[in-house]
Amino acid sequence: MLTESLAAPLIESTRLDFEKRLAQKDLDVAGREKSIQEREAALSKEKDALETQVNERMQKERGKIAADEAKKAKLALSNDIEQKTKEVADLQEILKQKDEKLTEAQKAQADLIKKQRELDDAKRVHDLDRHALLADAEILPAAFGLRTPVAIGGDVDRAETVGLATGGFGSRLYC
Repeated sequence: MLTESLAAPLIESTRLDFEKRLAQKDLDVAGREKSIQEREAALSKEKDALETQVNERMQKERGKIAADEAKKAKLALSNDIEQKTKEVADLQEILKQKDEKLTEAQKAQADLIKKQRELDDAKRVHDLDRHALLADAEILPAAFGLRTPVAIGGDVDRAETVGLATGGFGSRLYC
């Protein structure tokens, strides 16, 4: 028992020392857990803040992209409108030139018709100068001096036909 009595205070001091160390380690672990929880909470807040910032930036970028695309579309549309306006102007110029050519052609046609009428009127004036009976005097020599053909008697009124037995039984053919 002596060893127990000598060992008891030693065991007791060792036990107290271990309990003290264990309590200190428990405090250290609790402190670490608390700091880890605080860090996790801070990280969670930072994560939420970062997500908010990312979403805000994405919204800004989307707005910027939409504005850029709208600007490009307006530019392309204005280029198309400008090109179509130029085409319309070119076509109007061509139409104007063709109208001028048509007007010139119509004037030329009117002048030609006027000259034709003048020639016809002059010809009519000369036609009035001719004698009614001698109007064909220049045609006579062209006919080699022959006269108009004269019919010589005979039965020329009878028609020549061929009957196709349409008269019934025993019909005859008359020629």
